[in-house]
Amino acid sequence: MKSLLVVLESIKLEHTVFALPFSLLGAFLAARGFPGWEISFWIIAAMVGARSAAMAFNRLVDREDDGLNPRTRDRALPQGLLSTRFVALFILASSVFFLISAWMLNDLAFRLSPLALAIILAYSYTKRFTAFSHLLLGLSLAIAPVGGWVAVRGELSLAPFYVAAAVLFWVGGFDIIYACQDFEFDRKLGRYSVPEKWGIKTALRLSALSHVAMMACLMAAFFYFQLSLFSWLGLALVAVGLIYEHSLVH
Repeated sequence: MKSLLVVLESIKLEHTVFALPFSLLGAFLAARGFPGWEISFWIIAAMVGARSAAMAFNRLVDREDDGLNPRTRDRALPQGLLSTRFVALFILASSVFFLISAWMLNDLAFRLSPLALAIILAYSYTKRFTAFSHLLLGLSLAIAPVGGWVAVRGELSLAPFYVAAAVLFWVGGFDIIYACQDFEFDRKLGRYSVPEKWGIKTALRLSALSHVAMMACLMAAFFYFQLSLFSWLGLALVAVGLIYEHSLVH
């Protein structure tokens, strides 16, 4: 139990709440309203399982890098508070929980779940060979609204991919800002990122451009689904939030 609590703290389980809106948005759009308690429950369960597996896998893969980085050396694995065996078992259990949750939704959700799992786990290796790892992280969360749509409709269509594209650019743009913290470390260790490759000034411009693309994708989604004026007021608040975000970094 002590190890379990440590690993849950390490992966910030409570932060799952920030990924949930994407999958639930896909489900609400697919149902044109509330999709029902049972479907909502299994969507949330799937998100918790998937994110837990992905975050724990990321901690496992990056444990040596984390031990060298002053910003991350206090994490549980570098400190020896967790064994690699326990984390590996936690990843396996979380992955199985995700697959079972997808199976409880519908046949297509279950058949697509191994692909989703492969995408979210593969991200952890991307900083070793490409500066565009930020977009691959974005892709890991961008499949959430598509998953929510499939959970309700049991089929794929173009509709949820407008939202998926918005999520991809939002997360990618944010992660570029986040990576600026490790600019010197990534350059020293030979890890790839947009700030490491093109410098912080250019990176922040690309981050802003990514968030402009996000807003364009959201506007396209709003037109496609013919959402209400209330929704457009929400979108305006999103724009204000992004402007404020970029005013904080330089």
